[in-house]
Amino acid sequence: MMIHWGLYSVLGGEWQNKRIPLEQDRCRYGEWAQSYFAIPNQEYEKLASAFNPVFFNAEEIALLAREAGMKYLVMTAKHHDGFAMYHSKADKYNVVDATPFGRDVCAELAEACYKHGLKFGLYYSQDLDWHEPDGGGYKSFWKCAGSSWDNSWDFPNREAKCFDRCFEKKILPQVEEILTGYGDLVLIWFDVPMTITEEQSRVLYDLVKKHQPDCLINSRIGNGLGDYTSTGDNEIPSDYKDTLYESACTLNDTWGYLPYDDNWKDAARIREIREHLNARGINYLLNIGPDALGRVPEPSVNILRGAK
Repeated sequence: MMIHWGLYSVLGGEWQNKRIPLEQDRCRYGEWAQSYFAIPNQEYEKLASAFNPVFFNAEEIALLAREAGMKYLVMTAKHHDGFAMYHSKADKYNVVDATPFGRDVCAELAEACYKHGLKFGLYYSQDLDWHEPDGGGYKSFWKCAGSSWDNSWDFPNREAKCFDRCFEKKILPQVEEILTGYGDLVLIWFDVPMTITEEQSRVLYDLVKKHQPDCLINSRIGNGLGDYTSTGDNEIPSDYKDTLYESACTLNDTWGYLPYDDNWKDAARIREIREHLNARGINYLLNIGPDALGRVPEPSVNILRGAK
């Protein structure tokens, strides 16, 4: 199981009476709302004061994953918006220090997973960070799910940006935090290596192995590194694999919460995909996107229970 959950769940794909569209030729990702609407950090930060997921229950989520036959769970410790869903000492922009909820989501999920026999891993966006003036993506101009890969609405001067500063100031310290605070991790799930250099990818790889030698690292760390291959989003390979592969997929079309995305796969389709992938030696990592109150959408629950 993968979980995309953060401040973007408060928006649910809507901002100032506009919605992220559901047309087939557009990316329909709720977690990209800040970039899609070019929401200034000063406004987006206000979502933290509204984030109080009183119905979040880590044990219920872990038990749902186990009931569905899953072996491990991956939580988004920090997505592209730069907001940490754990208690970061390196940056106060996190769920404990910046929200009325004040609880470490990653810690609670880790504890629940270990209690119920699941392995636990963490997702971390090691390149894109829209909260930082030097966040990555500013060298990339092809189509994305938002207005730009980097935060070009708050920080438009791309020539002044230096990813090295963001890497040293925030990324390295936070990766070390998640490696040392949440038990024995099964994997670290990096994403979108657009600006990161080969040397920086190597630094991250070595940092993971220093603290957690048995922790797997996915290929999205960038620059040809990683212990296994993450396919493209919702990619279902047809060929057989003789090395470690994983397909990360959604139950509808979004990763983050998007309440009007009703394009759900049914349980039979999920079973079919799982059998197809597993027969080819590929892990099937299925995503859920809880709402702002911490509730897993009912269709997600029903599909997972029906597909076991």
